[in-house]
Formats: sequence, structure tokens, C-alpha cells
Amino acid sequence: MPSFDIVSKTELAEVDNAVQNMEREMAQRYDFKGANCTIAHADGVITLHADDDLKLRQMHELLQGHLTRRKLDAGVLDYQTPEQAAGQAVRQTVVVRQGIDKELAKKLTKHLKQSKLKVQAAIQGDEVRVSGKKRDDLQAAITAIKELKQELPLQFINFRD
Repeated sequence: MPSFDIVSKTELAEVDNAVQNMEREMAQRYDFKGANCTIAHADGVITLHADDDLKLRQMHELLQGHLTRRKLDAGVLDYQTPEQAAGQAVRQTVVVRQGIDKELAKKLTKHLKQSKLKVQAAIQGDEVRVSGKKRDDLQAAITAIKELKQELPLQFINFRD
């Protein structure tokens, strides 16, 4: 029985490369000269330190731009609420999302059932396995999921006949 998996995975090595490129650009940019702005990446968590909210927003734009250059979708970033540090300084953590959470998995399976396609969707941890009798049904399921405009980028892997 043909099947495929719907997953959301991000290569952390590419995220690390994007962070390093961003550090280099921040060191050379005029608007960051003399500013105490830093970025650090460890285990899928990016920590941003900025002098004020304006610099923090500029760092957001830089980070998203560098991720896009590395062919990563900026939708994998989950920005936590910024917290005040000493004086005007701001600290923010950004989590790089891995896997599909339960709510999104339920939404995907519900959408596939409502689409009246002859496929079965099963939640398996942080991925969704879709199986059906025909390859055409699976391809229709992929297009149905792609039409469902998600914030989190999804990949379709392990297509088996």
C-alpha cells in the first residue's frame, strides 16, 4: 500500500551557518557600530540581545534574510516575548521548531478526511503518515495539504509504492 510522511524538519547546521553570517554582517554594518547587540545559537534556540526594540526588529529582519539565503523557511522561527534586560536593553529567545505539534497534526488529518480522498492519515509522534491504495490519491492529498497554507513549512518524505 503506497504511503508517505508529512514532516517539518530543519537542518540546525544551516541555522548555525545563518547565525554566523548574521554575526559577520552585524560587525560590519554602520548602524550596529558601537551597539551591544549579540546573537547566539545552541541546540535549536537562538538568543538575541539588543540595545533597544529598534535594533531587535533589525536583527529579526537580518535573521530572516540570512535563513532565506540558506534556503530555509523563516516560518520555522517561533519568537518568544521579548524581556527587558538592564536599562533599555532587550533579550529575546527564538525557538527553531522541529516536528509537527499535535494540534497541527490533528488539523491535517481532519482536512484530509473532509477532502473526501481515499486516503488514511495517522499521527505518529511528530509526523503524519498518509497511506492510500493509489498513487494518484496520495498526490491529490499532497496538493490538498499544500493548499492549506500553513505557517510551518512541511516536507513530504518517504514516498513508497
